[in-house]
Amino acid sequence: MLLKTKLATVAIITLAIFAELAPALKINPINLANPNHSKAAAMIPPNNQSDVDARLVAANTKFGFNLFNTLSKQQPNQNIFISPTSVALALSMTYNGVSGETKKEMTKVLEFTGMTPQEINAANQGLQNSLQKVDPNIQVLIANSLWAQQGFSLKPEFLQTNQKYYNANLTELNFSNPQALSIINNWVSQKTQGKIDKIVDKISPDGVLFLINAIYFKGNWKTPFDKSQTANKTFSLTDGSSKQHPMMSQKGIYGYYETDTFQAVSLPYGKEGALAMYIFLPNSNSNVAALLQQLTPENWNEWMQEFTNVQGTIEIPRFKIEYEVELENTLTALGMAGIFDISKADFSAMTDTKVAVDSVKHKTFVEVNEEGTEAAAVTSISIGRSRSSFQMNVNRPFFCVIQDHTTGTILFMGIIVDPQ
Repeated sequence: MLLKTKLATVAIITLAIFAELAPALKINPINLANPNHSKAAAMIPPNNQSDVDARLVAANTKFGFNLFNTLSKQQPNQNIFISPTSVALALSMTYNGVSGETKKEMTKVLEFTGMTPQEINAANQGLQNSLQKVDPNIQVLIANSLWAQQGFSLKPEFLQTNQKYYNANLTELNFSNPQALSIINNWVSQKTQGKIDKIVDKISPDGVLFLINAIYFKGNWKTPFDKSQTANKTFSLTDGSSKQHPMMSQKGIYGYYETDTFQAVSLPYGKEGALAMYIFLPNSNSNVAALLQQLTPENWNEWMQEFTNVQGTIEIPRFKIEYEVELENTLTALGMAGIFDISKADFSAMTDTKVAVDSVKHKTFVEVNEEGTEAAAVTSISIGRSRSSFQMNVNRPFFCVIQDHTTGTILFMGIIVDPQ
């Protein structure tokens, strides 16, 4: 069971690449003359060492599919590439600071029901450790950090929990100093091997804390593609048009699964094939939207059991994509609205100051070529405090100006001593 949970976590990430790219893919007719119907043999090799709690992986799988499906509806016919693992880890650190109704909302959306906070944190620790040692020939690097405004008070238990289970150390900075941006972004660049060089564009005057997760992945194909076989071929787009694009081609024995609505193939990484990219290609009379309607944890688990070793030919595009999204609307649609509302957010387990989430920014990079795949993801959760409220009763003579903000030109000005 734990073996399969590890695979599912990685597979969620890889599926996200192709749910919008699928119309551009081409899996040639598969030769089924000599299939090897040894199920699971095409998936991953035996591995009996794992500290992953299956409940957390099931929660992450369901949350990842919900997040991706909602995002794909909000951004139809666009390339989408996310790391639900990165988003879940950043939100899990944030979860350690919430209470009351805010905690209930996050528990429901993150599918944490039935697990205690200690179990969630311990499971996340086990997951991170497991992913980073899955295969010595594959790089999976995960890093977490906290960045706080100097002098802002955070509760010791919140800091200790995130340091213990996520290795997220706190760095205090003067957010009004322009160097603060560079320091945070330099950390991001370092942890993603330079593939993502910036996650924070500006710091709000009310900003007090950033919780950041970074993931870096680099894996060579178990069987690399021959560069001499790569050629420009037709790449079909969702609007019915097409373009010429470099397509990599290969023949071999692959983990393969086919239904009346899609084809799917597994392309393993590393010597042992402990991680793999799963490509799902809707049939020509179907589309990605229809495929996503079938994307449930139940179907996913069933599909994973149906891959068998089959001789075939595959063509996939060589590509590089950078993707960025603000997830406030997506998380709100899923039911996590309270963390963004200063009048409702309860972060009393984090600080005694009234705060709320300003943004959940997610940024990714992926490059797929003949050698393999390199990918990175960063999720930044910005926490800000409410401004002191004010009351201004204009009930006596006043001065007013009408100014053009673009040029700074003052069009009108006046003193009103007796409103008519």
